[in-house]
Amino acid sequence: MDVLLVLWRQRLRRDRWQLLSWVVAIGAFALFAAAAVTQTYGNVASRTEILQVAIATPAILMLRGLPRGADQGAFTFFLIYAFLALLAGLMSTFLAVRHTRADEETGAAELVAATPAGRLLPTAATVLHGITANILVALAVFGGFASQGLDPQGSLTAGAATGVVGLAFLGVALLVAQLMGTSRGANGVSAALVVLAYVLRGIGDATGAPGAGGTTMTEGAASWFSPIGWGQQTFAFSGNRAWPLLLPVGLGVVCLAAAWLILGTRDSGSSVWGARPGRTAARPGLRSPVALALRLQSGSIAGWGLSGLALGLLAGSLGKAIAAVDTPDTNITAMLRAMLQSQGTSLTQLMVSVLFSMAGVLAAACALQAVIRLRQEEAAGTAELLLSAPVGRVRWLAGYLVLGAAAVVLVVGLAGLGTWATLTGSGDTSMPVDVLWQTALAQLPAALIYLSVPALVFVLIPAATIAASWALLALGVLLGIFGAMLGIDQSLRDLSPFAHTPVPHGDATDWSGAWWMLVIAILAAVLAVAAMRRREVGAA
Repeated sequence: MDVLLVLWRQRLRRDRWQLLSWVVAIGAFALFAAAAVTQTYGNVASRTEILQVAIATPAILMLRGLPRGADQGAFTFFLIYAFLALLAGLMSTFLAVRHTRADEETGAAELVAATPAGRLLPTAATVLHGITANILVALAVFGGFASQGLDPQGSLTAGAATGVVGLAFLGVALLVAQLMGTSRGANGVSAALVVLAYVLRGIGDATGAPGAGGTTMTEGAASWFSPIGWGQQTFAFSGNRAWPLLLPVGLGVVCLAAAWLILGTRDSGSSVWGARPGRTAARPGLRSPVALALRLQSGSIAGWGLSGLALGLLAGSLGKAIAAVDTPDTNITAMLRAMLQSQGTSLTQLMVSVLFSMAGVLAAACALQAVIRLRQEEAAGTAELLLSAPVGRVRWLAGYLVLGAAAVVLVVGLAGLGTWATLTGSGDTSMPVDVLWQTALAQLPAALIYLSVPALVFVLIPAATIAASWALLALGVLLGIFGAMLGIDQSLRDLSPFAHTPVPHGDATDWSGAWWMLVIAILAAVLAVAAMRRREVGAA
């Protein structure tokens, strides 16, 4: 027990700043959302109108959640819960992989296994660490809601619903870490599963059945395949049900048991899906910096590309399904439909625009990983080995930038291809093909900013590359996609590239934001390449 406590304290100390950042951020989101509802939607009538618009617009339900009434607490839970659970899931997966597969990669796990701790106690300490982190997240959400005067029991239910989703993905990531041979692969697969849970929850909410009062909905079947959907079933503030909490906890326990069994039967450093040994000599196609970068990142690029394709298939297939859902014929919904018709926009087009904004986030994350790989190669010392060959620093950096730009185009292009295929297959002609590809094209400038700006950070402040890159993306998503919902001032929301992504709707589309972002991306890339000429590799 003493050894376990030592390992647990070591993890708490090692993660103290990261854990503090996650907990404070999630609690702050809950606090800001509750405050924004109080200030912006202070009475039942305004909240009822918003819910009627949301129910008539499934794209809003995809992003927000399942309406369960116009009560202030239930309305706040509808607005913010899915995003809080998404963050808790991501926090837990990164935590689990960092203390398992990543430690095996660096050799730290083998050193610890040579002590009285053995091979199993470190994983037990990681589980204890993850449980602690999610308890803190649950308390932060509870505090954020309760401090704004929301019902304490509902606040506690909302906090518990967020924390148990994190526990579910803690178990999932521990299992994935046993399957994958690299921490990069384990992080990618685990994060993709969290996003998949968010999307499945969104599909279930968007295809659910509206209630008679126009302020509630019953979830669709897809929600029941998502841990985030399970947490949402607690109906915090409107029902405060405890039994749905058992579902994510059960998933986490099953995954943990499977991970434990695999860990007890494999060697340290090995995995269920191990990497194949490479050739003794590289083929001609690998004898260039770009080709080597592609070889190193082909797995993650394929993963992000397939995610974009799946999102596109989803976007194209949801239009007709959602249009077939009966919604209450209220004045608000009639006004909304009339507004869409007057602007020459269909429900399918609106849905595709919303889901393509997520494709833009996927493309941005894919671009980030290209730059992060640069930093990892430098920190591991392999960059110096490469640069000892006739390869210049500028050529090395430019190769990754070219590859990152190509990956961004690939992810967005596959999303467009998937949408085009499903719209064509279903005979849905409500969205013109040229508008579809314009919507996909509009995502590129924002995603490219997340390639060139982190590259500039890598050149100027290499030690901050990984943290700053992910922080920039998280901040951009928060301000640009969720900023309006949280009541964040427009001047702050304008700081996010995603807030300037054009939404094509004919000849009146304003493309100025896209052009400005493209100029910024090119300028940052040029500055990074120029500064790289004087940069020492491996010195930071």
